This record gives sequence, C-alpha cells and structure tokens, in this order.
Amino acid sequence: MTKRIISVWLKYLKTDWICRRQPHFKELPFVMAAPERGRMVVQAVNPIAESKGIYKGMVVADCRAILPSLQVLNDIEGLSDKLLKALAEWSIRYTPVVAVDPPDGLILDVSGCPHLWGGEKPYLKDIITKFTNFGYHVRVAIADTAGAAWAVSRYGQITPIVDSGRQLDALLPLPPVSLRLEPTTVSKLEKLGLYQINSFIKMPRSALRRRFGQSLLTRLDQALGQEIETIVPVKPIEPYQERLPSLEPIRTATGIEIGLKQLIEQLCNRLEKEGKGIRKANFKCYRIDGNIQQITIGTNRPSRSTKHIFKLFEPKIANIEPAFGIELFLLEAPIVEDIGVEQDMLWHSSSHDEVAVAELVDRITGKLGDVVHRYLPAEHHMPERSIKIATSFQELPTTSWRTDLPRPIHLLAKPEPIQVTVAIPDYPPILFHYNGNRYTVKKADGPERIEEEWWLNDGLYRDYYCVEDENGGRYWLFRLGSYNTTEPKWFLHGFFA
Repeated sequence: MTKRIISVWLKYLKTDWICRRQPHFKELPFVMAAPERGRMVVQAVNPIAESKGIYKGMVVADCRAILPSLQVLNDIEGLSDKLLKALAEWSIRYTPVVAVDPPDGLILDVSGCPHLWGGEKPYLKDIITKFTNFGYHVRVAIADTAGAAWAVSRYGQITPIVDSGRQLDALLPLPPVSLRLEPTTVSKLEKLGLYQINSFIKMPRSALRRRFGQSLLTRLDQALGQEIETIVPVKPIEPYQERLPSLEPIRTATGIEIGLKQLIEQLCNRLEKEGKGIRKANFKCYRIDGNIQQITIGTNRPSRSTKHIFKLFEPKIANIEPAFGIELFLLEAPIVEDIGVEQDMLWHSSSHDEVAVAELVDRITGKLGDVVHRYLPAEHHMPERSIKIATSFQELPTTSWRTDLPRPIHLLAKPEPIQVTVAIPDYPPILFHYNGNRYTVKKADGPERIEEEWWLNDGLYRDYYCVEDENGGRYWLFRLGSYNTTEPKWFLHGFFA
C-alpha cells in the first residue's frame, strides 16, 4: 500500500479562532500582539489586515502608522499549541494517525483511508468543507511524503493532489522555502538567484552540502521520499481498532446499534484470528459538530463473544447524544488478553456455569459500576491485609488461607474503636458501647492472638474475641496491647451472621 500524507495549513489559526468567538471581528482588520524587547510585536494577523500591508513580526506602532483603524488584541501564550492539539484530535475521524505541525498545521497519514470517502478528491473536499464550516481558512494537499504535501499546501498553484510517485514534478517550480529550510539557508539561495527548486536540485550534492549544509539535502530527501520522516501521532494508535464512516449523518439509536454491531463483529473476527479477547473496549461516535461521544465497557475475563459484548454496550447507548448526526463510528480495544483453546470453548458454551457467572458480573458491573469483587488470600497475618482483590476470573491464589478459626462475614475495612467494661484483665468484655448503643455480652470465645510479620512490625499485637450479645448478635472484637504496659484500646473489627 502506497503511503499517502495530507498537510493541512491553517494560515490564520489564531485570528480565525478569535472570529469564531467574537464574530464582529470578521469585518475588522486586527492583529494579536505580544511584548518583545519593550515593544509590542505582531504575532498573528487576520486576512483583512494582511491585505492592508500588515504582517507578522511588525511593530504595532508601525502597523498603526500604516492602518490607524487597526485593532490590536493581546496574544494568548500557548494558544496555537492548544488549538492544534484540539484540531488534531478532532481530525482522528479521518485517520488514526494525526500529528501536530507547529505553528499552524497538521500532518495526516491517510494511507488506506480516502477510498472510504470515494477517493482522494472527495476526501480532501470533505476536510476542507469541515474546517471552512468551523470558520478556519485552510489549504490542504496530499502526496506520498509529508515534505511534498507541506510544500504544495503552502506554495502550490495548480492542484492539491500530487499523484503517487510524482512529488519531484510538483516540487520543481516551488521556491526553496517550501522545503521547510531555515531562513538563513533560504536567504543564501535567493542571493545566488536560486528562486526555484529546479534551479539547484541537479547540482552536485557535495557542492550543496558544502555551501548550504546537510539540512538542505535532508529536507530535499524527505520531500522526495528518499529519507524516512517519522510522524508522531497526537494520540497513540490502539493496535486493535475498527472504523466505520457513514455516508449520511446517523441520528437514531437504531443506526448507532447497527454501526456498533458491525464494528464488534469486525473486531472480534480479527481477535479470533490472533487468539485474543477483549478486556476493555471504547466505542466513540464522532459528530459532525466536532463533538466526540464515548462509552466504555470492561469484562472480567477476555471475551470475543459478539453477543455478550453488545449486551454490555447496549444499556449505555442511550447516553450517546447524536445531535445533528454522527459521521464516524470507532471501536477500539485498548486492553486485550490471550484466550486459550479451552477458555475459547467455554465462551461458546451456554451451559457452563463459569461463563454464565462471568457474563452476569460483567452486566452488573456495566450497570452499577465496580461493585462486584472476587477476593484471594494474601501473605499477611493482619485480617484487613490478609485478602486482596483478584484482577480476573483466571487469577489463582498464591497462598492458602492461614487459619480454620472463625472469621466474620462482614469485615470492616478499618477497625472502629469501642468502649468496654472488663471484669478481669485479659478477659473478654462483659459489655461494650458502639455507635451510641450498649451491648451486653452473654457468650465469648478467645483470645486469638494475631501479630504483624516481623519485617512489618510497627504496632502492638491484637487479642481477638468472638462475642455474642443478649439478642444473639455476634461480633469480632480485639484488644490492642496488654494491661501490663499501658491501658489497652478495644476495637470492633467485624460482624458474624
């Protein structure tokens, strides 16, 4: 597949953004300026002011001498970077590989994408239309290389589409600055009368390197495709991702469901070939107004059951607001895991209890949040640290439970202090107060002494008692420390059934 790159040039990026927020500026000449060495210097200019002879880098005082009616706004530091990043993320609807090209452009690797829009011409037309509707002045070009696309988007006069393998023909009539050279290098070339690339491209490379430096040859090779130029996307590309553009904007829940089902089937078919299953998936809907709607699901074990995955997404589809319509659906699986042959058979068996339980937990979690947990024993003596949450259904315990002594069904995450009355030291209490209530102890069993591991020992030992009150309620209490040293403290740590 031939690599195809689009360069998007937003010449009036910041001033167009101002006009979007304050439409009355569309009819006024204005600039954005910032202080430099004690003077206000123009950082951005709108088309009207530019047509009057105002350009970036001029001193504001000189601009006003030329155009007294010029409006001057304070420049906003970092605005270009923020706008480009936001526009780059918005442009992911056209391709997953979008990079920021400061100070006023974007680079899109669109290899294999234009056919979804019916070809490169309608593809570029759609991009231009969307940016124009947002209020931005835009020029775009497509070529085999980022360098050639960049040059044609800014200095091309004939066509924005450079046929595959014809970047040299497109570059020849363009000025040296179109190669993204340093200003000093451009100045040297122009002083020698080399105003077009065709005037020096056939010169010996050794002579060009000696006179203008290696950067000229590097930029030339990048534009011609003889040297690789890396494009760093604004967002990392998920390796498991499926896209579905729509010819007409989708506004109904039924249309969203159809698109989601198709993407789930495509993604699961791909995962089946690679022996993997979904643990987490994101469904994104790109609206024509630039907004991105997203819903997310997770599974307790890797799955590629299309029916199960759709059921997890289904209750959340109502949260998607299509507004004026959705033009692109995207399904990505940022977390996948390998599925063994035996496990794969279980997912396709409706009679296996383990599968039914896993799917039930997935549905409960999808509706109520992370409320269902599976616990495993941990290598600690203290009760609150002797268990850990399992990360999946497949995780096995690394140790066995340490005791056969009774443990409460409800263990408090943090022991709560209580006031007790004890007849004799080192005996269980005869009554205790908890949350303003008094409990008279009728039966008691214990003590069971529990201490921290020696390498973690940072406190006193605990003596635990199982006690039962006059109403039949059973509680797990402990005394921290001994009566021989200081007055010990008592705590309630759990409730038995």
